[in-house]
Amino acid sequence: MSLTLHTDLGDVKIELQCELVPNACENFLALCASGYYSDCLIHRNIKGFMVQTGDPTGTGKGGTSIWGRKFDDEFHEGLKHNARGVVSMASSGPNTNGSQFFITYSKQPHLDLKYMVIGKVIDGFETLDDLEKVPVHEKTFRPLTDIYVRRVTIHANPLAD
Repeated sequence: MSLTLHTDLGDVKIELQCELVPNACENFLALCASGYYSDCLIHRNIKGFMVQTGDPTGTGKGGTSIWGRKFDDEFHEGLKHNARGVVSMASSGPNTNGSQFFITYSKQPHLDLKYMVIGKVIDGFETLDDLEKVPVHEKTFRPLTDIYVRRVTIHANPLAD
């Protein structure tokens, strides 16, 4: 199943791994379908590492799951941070997933079994390139110019009723 993040700099198409991480994908898809990520600020952007969004407060400290609480990690041996474009849930420790997520700019094996992989970029790598080039604050890594995920298009939702 796939979806497209429509950002101020272009589109990024993502394939989710719903069969391998069903709870995380249920949460992510439901948030996408509800418009939760519409006009969501990209609040962290570290060249060579990752770009992060998914907090409607724009602070990097907010956001919640569809269940109104943090939810457990679902790690799968076949899902690794082994390439540019891996999509993972952002968390503050074990079993603290909510709504925030990030996309890697390169391999990040030290994140394996710490952050839950939910999918990968399948199109829009040029947008990822453009995001990575955006100037950021040297201490907070927040883009100097606000960049938003404007909306999300779900192309096929296997979890819909």
